[in-house]
Parts: sequence; structure tokens; C-alpha cells
Amino acid sequence: MDLYSGHINKLIEELAALPGIGSKSAQRLAFHLINMPQDKVNHLANVMMEAKANVRYCKECFTLTDRDICPVCANAKRNHNLIMVVENTRDLAAYEKTGKYEGVYHVLHGAISPMLGIGPGDIKLKELMERLRDQVEEVIIATNSSLEGETTAMYISKLIKPTGIRVTRIASGVPVGGDLEYIDEVTLLRALEGRTEL
Repeated sequence: MDLYSGHINKLIEELAALPGIGSKSAQRLAFHLINMPQDKVNHLANVMMEAKANVRYCKECFTLTDRDICPVCANAKRNHNLIMVVENTRDLAAYEKTGKYEGVYHVLHGAISPMLGIGPGDIKLKELMERLRDQVEEVIIATNSSLEGETTAMYISKLIKPTGIRVTRIASGVPVGGDLEYIDEVTLLRALEGRTEL
């Protein structure tokens, strides 16, 4: 037997389908939305639709942005000869919170995972190699410490080493199996400062 009416159940189901939202959180969110004033609900819906319509990949690093070039890539004070490779935009944001990294990024939008059918052609590796034609001095590989992240790091290292560009990997301090977006800034900073040659 359904506890709630069709519209409430549908809203709860849709919210529960979002990453990190369980059924209890979905119920809380659903009832919060239902109890919000209509103008606030309309505003939230408009913000979501505008974000979906206007957010795209940065033409240089492939992070999500609403401009052609993201603020990091557009910043002339950043070291464009130093590229940190991350799996997703949330990982980029985690490193930006440290306030210490002065280079630019490259967002892969995934990691190599043969088990999930994700190969090198399914992430932004070709675009990374194109960026290396410029005066890049070092590529820091900051993929997660998971099996997929390590596989991706080794693959990238083997691609880049023949070019003569220095390739480093973030140091330990990031727990194995941990996702960068959930790690505190101090741990991320230690991992960045203790990176090693691959």
C-alpha cells in the first residue's frame, strides 16, 4: 500500500534517484518542497532549468562552467605550464579550496574502468594530449586512490612520459578508496606537496 498520494510518491522517487539521497532524505526534501511558498518553488525550478541550459564544458580544461573559458583557465596569474588532472569538477573544487595550487586543471569526467566498460576513449584523454602541445612542464595526476583512479594514472603516465613532460602523482595522505571531494583541505594539501615522480 502506498503511504502517500501519487504526486508525493513520484516526487519522493525522483529525489531518491539523485546521488547521495536516500529514501528518508528524499521524503524530507519532498515535504520541504511541498511546504515552500509557490514563488520559492518556481525560483528553484527556474534556477535548475537555467543551470541545465547554460552550463557546459570549459573549452580548455573541461570543467563545468557557464562561460566559454572557466575562471581558473581565464586567470592570467595561474601557471598554465602546470596541469593537474582530476576525475571530475568536484575534485577540482576540492583542490581549489586549499588556496595553494597555482596551476590549471584538466577534468577527465571519469576514470578508466574495464569492469564498467569505460575505456580511454570515454574520458577526456585525447583533449589532455592536445593540451600538452603547449609549453606544459608538469602534469600532476590527482585521480582518486581507487583501482580505477590508479589504472587511469598509470595509463596517463605511459601516454605522457615519451613526450619528456614531467609526470607526478599526488602523494599518500589520500586514503585508498577515498573520493577527493570528501577529503579535508589539509590532507589534500599534504598529498599535493608530497607528490612523487611516476
